[in-house]
Amino acid sequence: MVLPMRRIDVIGLGFALLGVGGLLYLFLQAFGLDSLQAGLWSQVTLTVGLIVWVATYSLRVVRKDMTYHQQREQYDRAWLARQIEQLSPEEWERLQQEVEQTEVSPD
Repeated sequence: MVLPMRRIDVIGLGFALLGVGGLLYLFLQAFGLDSLQAGLWSQVTLTVGLIVWVATYSLRVVRKDMTYHQQREQYDRAWLARQIEQLSPEEWERLQQEVEQTEVSPD
């Protein structure tokens, strides 16, 4: 299950990623790389991470595993259930007959 994100969550995540990039840069420098190499590898790491994140996001969009799609599906099911509940017994019987007819002869 994917939790929905608010704007403030995205802004906080952006600042956190900037902090992680800076900490990675400092860590790489402390590990023995010069500032140019540390900057290059921290950028490569964050860029690869961003590409992976975009790929997983795109996969969720293609599979329709987004919050909007899930909410829309729940709404459609609730609306259909409410419509079925409002049918009179005669309309319900007629609807069942139509469904049986289409199951017998799917033209």
